[in-house]
Amino acid sequence: MTTVGQILRNKGDEIWSISPEATIYDALQLMADKNIGAVLVMDGDTLAGIFSERDYARSVSLNKSAHEVQVKELMSAKVVTITRDKTIENCMELMTNQRIRHLPVLDQKRVMGVISIGDVVKSIISKQQHTIKELENYITSGVS
Repeated sequence: MTTVGQILRNKGDEIWSISPEATIYDALQLMADKNIGAVLVMDGDTLAGIFSERDYARSVSLNKSAHEVQVKELMSAKVVTITRDKTIENCMELMTNQRIRHLPVLDQKRVMGVISIGDVVKSIISKQQHTIKELENYITSGVS
């Protein structure tokens, strides 16, 4: 079974974060620059929340400018996380049940990386392609 740790080793453990006091505009600019759908909100070394495209989309009715509103006002403060030893199936179940697209990976309270729904899907497809290849090899090896 593929673990979260294996996925992080393959994709890398680069973390994009922003402070709670940063503006929504700054967060959106970072997400656009890095082509990511969510950014971790870090207060020093502590995970304070997560800010996603969805958080912004749900708040467009605000009468304030994205240059005025701070990330802490719109971020999701209750962050669902996972550990490196969990499986890709655990990720899928957690993301489905919680209706989320990004899972910060923690070791104790230290952020080790982020797994996205895209990472999960990519891993599952790769695993299925490997299985198909093995089955094809098995079938064709018995043919004379």
